[in-house]
Amino acid sequence: MSKSRHQPIAPTVLRRLDAGAGIDAHRHDDHQIAYAARGVLAVATDQGHWIAPADRAIWVPAGTVHQHRAYGRTDLYLVGLTENPLSLSSPAVLAVGPLLRELIIACTDAELPSAEHTRLRAVLLDQLRHTAQQPLKLPKATDPRLAAVCDALAADPASPQTLATLGASVGAGERTLSRLFRAEFAMTFPQWRTQLRLHHALILLAEGHPVTSVALRCGWSTPSAFIDTFRRTFGHTPGQHLDRSR
Repeated sequence: MSKSRHQPIAPTVLRRLDAGAGIDAHRHDDHQIAYAARGVLAVATDQGHWIAPADRAIWVPAGTVHQHRAYGRTDLYLVGLTENPLSLSSPAVLAVGPLLRELIIACTDAELPSAEHTRLRAVLLDQLRHTAQQPLKLPKATDPRLAAVCDALAADPASPQTLATLGASVGAGERTLSRLFRAEFAMTFPQWRTQLRLHHALILLAEGHPVTSVALRCGWSTPSAFIDTFRRTFGHTPGQHLDRSR
């Protein structure tokens, strides 16, 4: 990540970002909800990457140095909060239902009367307390051997290489790497690779690639296998995801 700086950002704002645009590394004094009503949003810190389509939001705790990246034309809603209703000290991806979505959008309305804004934020905080977290994080490795494996697969998510083959290229055995995946990420290698492929799939879908192409470029053997994994993770198909993101 690039060198951080304290960049003042309005606590509650709507930003429209072109595909590939972003916000450089910064931090802010308030907690923040970052929500893309259209497009796909990624947030990166020194600890990892989080990604959120239009039915997810990213929670960024106060003081966290982070940067934003938009995939596809993105309507980015940023809501600052002094309270931490989630009691989280690190970023997280949150499920966004219809009510929470409208509350986030309404809280960025600059013309909203102060009293109404206060009431809406109170409801927003209450909704956040009952919001489920989603496993859409790619943690950053600290062990150099594990980091090398992760970098190699990030460069080619469709790679069919086994952990044993990857280990041979970085000077680590399969058992060692398997232990490192569990110790550092609390995930098995297959679980982590599925997360990686889903991250890339969301980006490719946001960039307008067809579902079949996304499936093959991200390593699924068939489009139906990709659709099944996507549905189990997000609760809807890639086609439905595209409709929601427009």
